[in-house]
Amino acid sequence: MKKLHAEFDEKGFFIQHFGGEVYAVGGYVRDLIREKPTQEVDILITRHSVDDIIKKIKPFGKVDLVGKSFGVIKLTINKKTYDIALPRKDKPKGTGIKRHRDFIISADPDLPLEKDLERRDFRCNSMALRLTDSRLIDPFGGKEDTKNKTIRLTNPEAFPDDPLRVLRAARFASVLEFSIDKEIYNVSREIDLSGLSVERVNEEIFKILLRSPLPSVGLEGLFKLGVLRQLFPELYNLTLSIQDSLFHPEKDEYGHHTVWHHTKLTVDQAKRLTALKKILPEKKLALLLAALYHDVGKPSTAVWEFKKGRMVITNNGHDVLSEKITKKIFNRFRIFSFNGFNLRKTVLSLIRCHHRASELWQNRDVVTKKAFNRLAAEINGEIELLAYLDAADRAGREEIPISGLDREARWFLNTFKELNVTKETIQPMIMGRDLMKMGVAPGPEMGKILKTLYQHQLDNEFETKNQGLRMAKKIIEGKLS
Repeated sequence: MKKLHAEFDEKGFFIQHFGGEVYAVGGYVRDLIREKPTQEVDILITRHSVDDIIKKIKPFGKVDLVGKSFGVIKLTINKKTYDIALPRKDKPKGTGIKRHRDFIISADPDLPLEKDLERRDFRCNSMALRLTDSRLIDPFGGKEDTKNKTIRLTNPEAFPDDPLRVLRAARFASVLEFSIDKEIYNVSREIDLSGLSVERVNEEIFKILLRSPLPSVGLEGLFKLGVLRQLFPELYNLTLSIQDSLFHPEKDEYGHHTVWHHTKLTVDQAKRLTALKKILPEKKLALLLAALYHDVGKPSTAVWEFKKGRMVITNNGHDVLSEKITKKIFNRFRIFSFNGFNLRKTVLSLIRCHHRASELWQNRDVVTKKAFNRLAAEINGEIELLAYLDAADRAGREEIPISGLDREARWFLNTFKELNVTKETIQPMIMGRDLMKMGVAPGPEMGKILKTLYQHQLDNEFETKNQGLRMAKKIIEGKLS
């Protein structure tokens, strides 16, 4: 492999002020070895105190001190922020339930660089690159692990001190497409994850879904590492629940027709569709979360029934129950919005309605615009997302990567277009201010009239505001209910 050369915007700035004592560390170095360089750089500076570093860089940008004892400084220069750290030691705070960053951290400018690298989680992240001459400091074989696409522990004894590392192992394996060393599985099963904050857990799960080429790799990692059993028992139950082998022929490498295997395939298929359709990150996350949780109600609704001459596993009502279970999960992890988008409302409505597209298809010869209006309203106008979820769910019954929407999904979207049912057309035409002009005072009665009018609108009984106002007048006069 050719010699590594760091190339990022402020490289010269750091060399000018700190010479041979400034290094790029961690993921930046790993990604250089992978020949997938990034502009996200973590900087380590040796033999300089926090005060000395601040004094040198403050004239050139905005400086924020995370914590003097932590030895971490944030420098924003030319609209870009760098994390600058001193070599430091981490010492766990006593015993008992551990939380992420539950350490006594002490920065030491004179601490040998190798000691700082030793405290890091995985060998592929425990490297440093001196900026002046591109010398690689790799005391734990991180370069070799990176070339071999393997995640191994830097310090097995220290690994359990930070339980978040268990989730990070799954995330790195998924995002980087690396394999996890067996030792990590053995160590992780004994680590208590109950002290992790929901914010940290959400961050890792969201990264697995959004950044992984195939999120199933990270999801399966969470299963094998014991994370599902501890933090996501609702998903863990899917690993123990079987599906009908004829309707769901998909099976894992051991031949099991589990809901979990179908779920992983569905998430991967949904991820492929998001790449093809190039949807916004917040909507992408909503779709992927809906795919992840769309069948969590199946274990509780599974029964054997004699149908079509044989015993069949059915899961009647699992869509409604899946919504209820997911709502409890979102309450537990305090999931509400993402990038200003109502993640919670969208995911729950997609899960509740994830069979409705197929139901319309099966009754396509008799369904009317009324059915499409009502469905659009129920999913808050996110028609495309429901089509993608429906297609991914169907494609989750096979191992073949989805390459686009199938015939059912295309019919679904085309029919909405032909009927001119959109997020805009299902907005209520008659508002409270319109009723006030007709003498209706604000209050419960107005709310009841507005609700009735909206139902008539969705039922396609009026298509213009004037028609709606005439109907409102009849309701007010008691001539129509």
